[in-house]
Amino acid sequence: MSLYDLVVIGAGPGGYVAAIRAAQLGLKVACIEKEPALGGTCLRVGCIPSKALLESSEKYDEVKSHLSAHGISTSDVQFDLAKMMQRKDRIVKTLTGGVAYLFKKNGITRYEGTGSIVSPTQVKVSGVKEEILETKNILIASGSKVATLPGIEWDHDLIGGSTEALTYPSVPNHLIVIGAGVIGLELGSVWLRLGAKVTVLEYADRIMNGMDDDLSAEALKIFTKQGMQFKLGVKVTGAKVVQNADGSKHCEVSIDGQASVSADRVLVAVGRRPNTDGLNLEAVGITPDRRGIIPTNAHFQTSVPNIFAIGDVIAGPMLAHKAEEEGVACAEWIATGHCHVNYDAIPGVVYTHPEIASVGKTEAQLQKENIPYKKGNFGYKANGRAMALEAKEGFVKVLAHQETDRILGVHMIGVHAGDLIAEAGLAMEFSASAEDLGRTCHAHPTLSEILKEAALATDNRAINQ
Repeated sequence: MSLYDLVVIGAGPGGYVAAIRAAQLGLKVACIEKEPALGGTCLRVGCIPSKALLESSEKYDEVKSHLSAHGISTSDVQFDLAKMMQRKDRIVKTLTGGVAYLFKKNGITRYEGTGSIVSPTQVKVSGVKEEILETKNILIASGSKVATLPGIEWDHDLIGGSTEALTYPSVPNHLIVIGAGVIGLELGSVWLRLGAKVTVLEYADRIMNGMDDDLSAEALKIFTKQGMQFKLGVKVTGAKVVQNADGSKHCEVSIDGQASVSADRVLVAVGRRPNTDGLNLEAVGITPDRRGIIPTNAHFQTSVPNIFAIGDVIAGPMLAHKAEEEGVACAEWIATGHCHVNYDAIPGVVYTHPEIASVGKTEAQLQKENIPYKKGNFGYKANGRAMALEAKEGFVKVLAHQETDRILGVHMIGVHAGDLIAEAGLAMEFSASAEDLGRTCHAHPTLSEILKEAALATDNRAINQ
């Protein structure tokens, strides 16, 4: 029987990264994953395949509708949905194979099956064969699963979640999206560009609840202009598949106090919740809170000191890159006794068109916490590179401390915002001031100049506005 230094339960972004980092630090590591392919939800049926379809659909939409401004005429533009899906699957297969290669390269033992905790030093693998792994440390990185609402009758075909929406065999005539968060807006955008009517139902009175107010308002305006329809402040009380007289089927979605809405398909995108099913946490006295989150300390230790947890099963935003940072930090704590994650500098990105990105505190959070601040805004429309790209929608907002000038948050909507936010995150990681960012020479003409100008605008010093 092998004795491991660390057994990781789950091979998603947090788990596989933690396993690799622990192996780099000289630990003997095993990783348990129930799916044949490594990489977790993000790589297999989440972040990566959705971005592949977003890119394909965006290119189709650009060629079909947005090249005339460049003097390019097109006609009879068509798309092949099957080829789009094949491309998406090929990317996923390549990347999951890459994780398997990295496991082999780093000497990590992979077990296919589900993991459950027997004791603080034992993990049971239930798979092709059942076995007990002896280990000094256990890391729970089991990720999250799709949340739902009462009254929604899933058939995992016409009514389903993001996994189903990544594999529709044809473009729906009408797609209802329940939830105006990241997943709903991204996948709704894919099918909107490919020709579906998309109606988004949201309980809150705004989209992207939790993001900066100005971003939410601007995004709503842009997506509505693109043709996406929104019903905000509505409560979905049920959804079911109904058979028509001719044998075909459609979906009926019930809205409290209003008439029901009919559609070809329904995408349920009301968030995710921690996946702790079958871990047998009670055997070692670990008790998740009412939301299913496993409590941990600053070193990712649970109530059992040698059992750790990271990623979507612990507090904080459910982001793949957050899980990766936690995986590295946790492995380093186990191996060296030192670790740190700066949660104030973790970015979030929505990969719609245009992209939406944030890092740090929102204006509403600063107001709630009574933190004195100043802000600077600069629009894409005044930037030469954005004009050349015919991408003038959007802006960048920089929030800085009124007294120290330290950057507290950066929020942006516009093309390539997901790439531009990295500079803001780096600035915050180094505790930079708005002055530091504004005085850094940025190449011209580039979109990054928008961030520079927004930083200068916090002190009314923007040059081009």
